[in-house]
Amino acid sequence: MATVSSGAGADASATPDETPTPGADTRMSLIYETHAEPLFRFLLRLSLGARHIAEDLLQETMVRAWRHIDHLSSDPETQRRWLFTVARRIAIDAARARQARPTEVGAVDVSRMPTTTDHVEEIVAVHTVHDALPRLKPEQRTVLIDLYFHGRSTAEIAARLDIPEGTVKSRAHYGLRALRAIVGPTDGV
Repeated sequence: MATVSSGAGADASATPDETPTPGADTRMSLIYETHAEPLFRFLLRLSLGARHIAEDLLQETMVRAWRHIDHLSSDPETQRRWLFTVARRIAIDAARARQARPTEVGAVDVSRMPTTTDHVEEIVAVHTVHDALPRLKPEQRTVLIDLYFHGRSTAEIAARLDIPEGTVKSRAHYGLRALRAIVGPTDGV
């Protein structure tokens, strides 16, 4: 049986043309049982503790071993050297591939992002409306304050003022119209 050397000339990525011989399953199982755990610990260190990366690298290393099963030495120490060399090369290739790709970014949770609201504009708007409200008719002012400042519904306002709900809607409509006329044109509205 030929031995695959662990030297620089060994091409671990080449796929032999032959199919594995009978008994290859048993040999591969023995290789896995003997070398998988120390190989995984080695790959875990190379991947800086990223278990999923180390598992992927181990799997790729074992696939390469399977492709070369007929050429691997039956000596466990020679197998170990070959496996560790192949695993190291696979880890280096994977690290280079990750560096060549742009960083993957997950979906951004917009609700957790800081707001960029201009508080000065809010303060100016509040003062403008506050100064304009006394210039409205009292009925319209009461409805607008209940709707927009107290957050009451038209039904609640109608019950509180003992007027029809349609009247509340009408007062709100004409009150907003009068408020816009007092405040004047605004940017974007």
